[in-house]
Parts: sequence; C-alpha cells; structure tokens
Amino acid sequence: MRHDTDLPMLDACLSPNAPAEAVYTLPASMPLARLCTALSLACEAFPQPSQLGAFGRRVRQALAEAISSPNLLKPAQREGAPDTYQRHLLAADPHGRYAVAALVWMPGQASPVHAHHTWCGYAVLDGTLSETVYTWDEAAGYARATRTHPRDSGAVSFAPAGHGGIHQLRNLGNVPAVSLHLYAVAGEQIATHVNDILPVAPDASDAIRHNA
Repeated sequence: MRHDTDLPMLDACLSPNAPAEAVYTLPASMPLARLCTALSLACEAFPQPSQLGAFGRRVRQALAEAISSPNLLKPAQREGAPDTYQRHLLAADPHGRYAVAALVWMPGQASPVHAHHTWCGYAVLDGTLSETVYTWDEAAGYARATRTHPRDSGAVSFAPAGHGGIHQLRNLGNVPAVSLHLYAVAGEQIATHVNDILPVAPDASDAIRHNA
C-alpha cells in the first residue's frame, strides 16, 4: 500500500525512538490541522492508561468534528486501488504519539480479521462499511464472529489495544467507501505496527480472509 506523499515535511524534533530517516507530515487542510491539535491535547491531558476511557471520548469527538468538514481530504486522498484497500498517510505526530490516515475501500474490498497493537479510532466519511465483531477464544486460539452491522457515513468508533477489539471491515456496496483512521504509532509504522492479524474459527464460513 502506498502512502500519500503530497504533503510538506515537518520541521520538528523526531521522537527519541524514531529512526533518523523517519518522515513526518503536516496536515494538508485546516480540518486535519484541527484534528491533530485535538489529538495532541488529548494525549497531554490523558497520558495514563487508567484514563483511556476519557481519552477515547475525546478522540471520538475529534473524529466526529473532522469528518463534518467537506474539505477534509484532497481528491488524491480519495483514490482507491484495484486489489486491496488503499491507505493514505495524512499526518503524523512529531513525537510518534499518533498517525492519521484515510482508507479507501473499493466495492468488495475488506480488511483481514484483526485486533490492534495500539489504541485506534476510525470514522466513516463516505459510503457504508460492514463491520463484523469477533470475540477471542483463548482455549481454541482463534476469533469467533459475534455480530455484523453496517457502519454508515458519520459512524465513529474507538477501541483499545488487545483482543477486546477484534473486527473486520468490508465494503459490501457498489460504490467506494472512505474512512478516517487514527493509530498510536509513528507515521512510518502505520503499515507494520497496527494490525494484529488473527486466525478465525474454522466454522466461520462467511469470514473473508486476506493477507496483511
């Protein structure tokens, strides 16, 4: 998956743990700038793991405000790919606390069944996604589907890291769908340090499986 590179470089200090070649981007629109400001303030206000609930509420509010703007994304950031969902990196915190991405889902495209290594939030900008939620069967070592529900434009979600937030997103419609995603990783880690791909119960015949 390619990252959108039509963004300026950020003249700021890198995270102490980030490689020297790490690339950080500035948001390319005022709505994205406001979103990043809200995320940075939330990270500063709720730094402790015990504050995750309050932090999640702040993130959901920031996402809802961001997707209400018609100028959130450039046309190029709404472009999809023929084989799998397309990820566009929109902005990354200079301290490595979060990254912001737009995901474009062409009809029939889906994520793998996964949990997350980090907290994450997402909101649906355009179209409708179908979300299947899973529970983790520790004894058997696989995920079991529990329910599937539509996530229409305007839907907002937040989940902590771990097996308590296992899901799969799919575009079952006839038109592209676009979603906005936030992850607690540095920008260059967004494709490698977010999803925890999980095996699915062998009797889950309706589960769609994809490579990472």
